[in-house]
Amino acid sequence: MENFKMVAKTFFGFEEILGKELQQLGAQDIEIGTRAVSFKGDKGFMYKANLALRTALKIVKPIYYFKATNDQNLYKGIQGIDWSKYIGESQTFVIDTTIHSDYFKHSQFVSQKVKDAIVDQFREKTGQRPSVDKDFPDLRINIHIDRDQCSVALDTSGASLHQRGYKTATNIAPINEVLAAGILLLTGWDGSSDFLDPMCGSGTLLAEAAMIACNIPANINRKEFAFEKWNDWDNDLFDQIIDALMKRTKEFHHTIIGYDKAPSAVQKAKDNIINANFEDYVSVMQGDFFESKKENTGSLHMVFNPPYGERLTVEMERFYREIGDTLKNNYPNTNAWFITANLEGLKFVGLRPSRKIKLFNGSLEARLVKYEMYEGSKRTKFNFPDTDNDKYDFKQ
Repeated sequence: MENFKMVAKTFFGFEEILGKELQQLGAQDIEIGTRAVSFKGDKGFMYKANLALRTALKIVKPIYYFKATNDQNLYKGIQGIDWSKYIGESQTFVIDTTIHSDYFKHSQFVSQKVKDAIVDQFREKTGQRPSVDKDFPDLRINIHIDRDQCSVALDTSGASLHQRGYKTATNIAPINEVLAAGILLLTGWDGSSDFLDPMCGSGTLLAEAAMIACNIPANINRKEFAFEKWNDWDNDLFDQIIDALMKRTKEFHHTIIGYDKAPSAVQKAKDNIINANFEDYVSVMQGDFFESKKENTGSLHMVFNPPYGERLTVEMERFYREIGDTLKNNYPNTNAWFITANLEGLKFVGLRPSRKIKLFNGSLEARLVKYEMYEGSKRTKFNFPDTDNDKYDFKQ
């Protein structure tokens, strides 16, 4: 099989992680962009990338580039593609358009013009034409216009790859699965210690942590990919790729635990963990983080997504101060990470983060922060006179 170019799209801040994932999978000619990473591979690798990549939102296959400054250029360029290679007259398609251009102002107009060029080509050749189906198309076409450059690509994924297939129950503003996986990889989570999410909501971080710990393909529970409707779909090859990926799974010898105050959230998290087949690895229970203490004596990897904005019904200053107090007093020998878009709230934690990483949670600018907690006060560790009462402190 021949290699061809593909582009994996992701969130801002995850480009390097996605590039590393692709390298580990065996991709060739990897190039890091902004919110995207391009690479080369064959059809089997396209299947593998969709199944295994944790930080990709979508994978597209570019098929044509041309210059367009008006609707006539656009129409002619689209007609320069032999669409019978990708779709039949009795099949369906849909067009997704993004534009960053002074020549084209409305994505819907561009989509309409592209649709006209495709159906006119079929009508002239066969007298019949494929139809548009926005919900369940046989082919999803991606149009990207940047200034005067038009890129035409086939969407290999279909629905966004954050839709893993295990989450059937959610809370208000649940964290996106790709965002959760990227955060975990940024924190260095690899399954070599116990894991805790003390504000677990519907359990997304827990499920993604279990998949990383066991090296289970991110989208193994997903029901469908767009390429399954393509003319060159190879079911036997797809099964071979799944078998090869599943042979790379590994045992996990620690614990993954989630707390949440709300009984409804606990039940949703349990349901999602069962859907993902991780009930043997993940425990979820009702509990208040601010009343909790570290249960084990070994190292602990903590990652959580505190409520904020519409979900934060408590007073912000007190809430973030309690996070800091709880970490300082109750969680020695812990690497604690959390993401928040409430940048003002971080001022009240009372601990100095050892790392801050800029991310976006949807349209909200956020920070992923790390607090390294160790046993014994900072003064004791460095043989300073003990003039404070802190049992646990941060490590700079």
